[in-house]
Amino acid sequence: MQLTKKLTLASKSQIRAQVLAGAGLAFDVAPSGVDEDALKAIHSGDAAGLAVGLAQAKAKAVAADGLIIGADQILQCEGVLYDKPRDRAEARANLQKFRGRTHYLIGGVVLVEDGQTVWSHHQKVSLAVRDFSDSFLDAYIEEAGDKILASVGCYQLEGLGSHLFDSIDGDYFSTLGLPLLPLLQALREHGGLVA
Repeated sequence: MQLTKKLTLASKSQIRAQVLAGAGLAFDVAPSGVDEDALKAIHSGDAAGLAVGLAQAKAKAVAADGLIIGADQILQCEGVLYDKPRDRAEARANLQKFRGRTHYLIGGVVLVEDGQTVWSHHQKVSLAVRDFSDSFLDAYIEEAGDKILASVGCYQLEGLGSHLFDSIDGDYFSTLGLPLLPLLQALREHGGLVA
């Protein structure tokens, strides 16, 4: 697809980069280095506000010409917010908490140009985790390996993680961490993509 402005993704997420590349967009990658834990510690709003705030902080921390995309995703289960697990033991504990329950992925995405946020969006996806057995969980963690540590939900929906769910209600791309369709429309509206 034809871009009219330089595009930069302020994220080290491989899946976000794959989603953009799959949509035919040429872009640079510039991880922001933002201290997410510090921002989470001072946040007092809801999960959507936190996701958008983190996305904005990431995009504004990157010095680049053109449009900068910032994105972040928050997982909420029964009122508790979850971060990426530190190790497999924490991932296992989190998956046990999600088992048989519905959790929500709240994604925020922003466009920043010349240091100013020109567009922001959040999207919520509902995911019903099936009531899997402990033996399935052990096998899943063993087969998936340390890849589960890269995701706030301890799964990659596009891979083995699909076996964890009964149903998903919401946008597939948002589940992957980047609400692609609203982002493409925003790129068209802000001159980054030919309409």
